[in-house]
Amino acid sequence: MKEIVFLVEESQDGGYFARAVNHSIFTQGATIAELKPMISDAVRCHFDEAEMPDLVHIHVTHEETFTL
Repeated sequence: MKEIVFLVEESQDGGYFARAVNHSIFTQGATIAELKPMISDAVRCHFDEAEMPDLVHIHVTHEETFTL
């Protein structure tokens, strides 16, 4: 089974930015729900049918800064 992993980060301008691990695939969306079909479209554009991954994993990171 072929799988692909995306790291998802919150954008400084709002929304989310996704990049594939070990592939040159990048996309963005306003929400996580909007981002998922954008990732699907980007993966379909990147791979031939024979190389298409069966599963997509997304790892959402969250950075937070606070004062002491």
